[in-house]
Amino acid sequence: MLGELNEEQIEQLLTTSVVGRIGCYADEKIYIVPVTYLYVDGCLLGHTIIGMKTMMLKKNPKCCFEVDSLQDMANWQSVIVWGTFEELQGEEAKTAMQKLLKHFMPLMTSESSQPTHGLDQLKQLEALHLKAIVYRINIEEKTGRFEKR
Repeated sequence: MLGELNEEQIEQLLTTSVVGRIGCYADEKIYIVPVTYLYVDGCLLGHTIIGMKTMMLKKNPKCCFEVDSLQDMANWQSVIVWGTFEELQGEEAKTAMQKLLKHFMPLMTSESSQPTHGLDQLKQLEALHLKAIVYRINIEEKTGRFEKR
């Protein structure tokens, strides 16, 4: 059976997942990239360094975000949200980064999974002339679909 997720199911999938995909558009180019995230207070929080994604989102902050859960080809859920990218600054960025690190720490089980641009690594990034970017996607619309057999 195919169907639409209700609001509670959409919230559940956004809350329990940690990896989704941001879709952005600028300079007549579409770019979709997987990112780790935290869903909190009706917004998505993430962190990154400057690159194609951030350059495109600064040019055109309108974006979409997709997350899914797949048990098998006949049992899955998918949520798409549309919103606006916002780079966080100062205390707001620091607070968001602390939330992100607290959320991801249980998943960081090896040295290679440690963040390269978290709070403790800011000095290393500055030495490489890289800036950690903490951002929020302010959600404006969301929808979800599922298949269950």
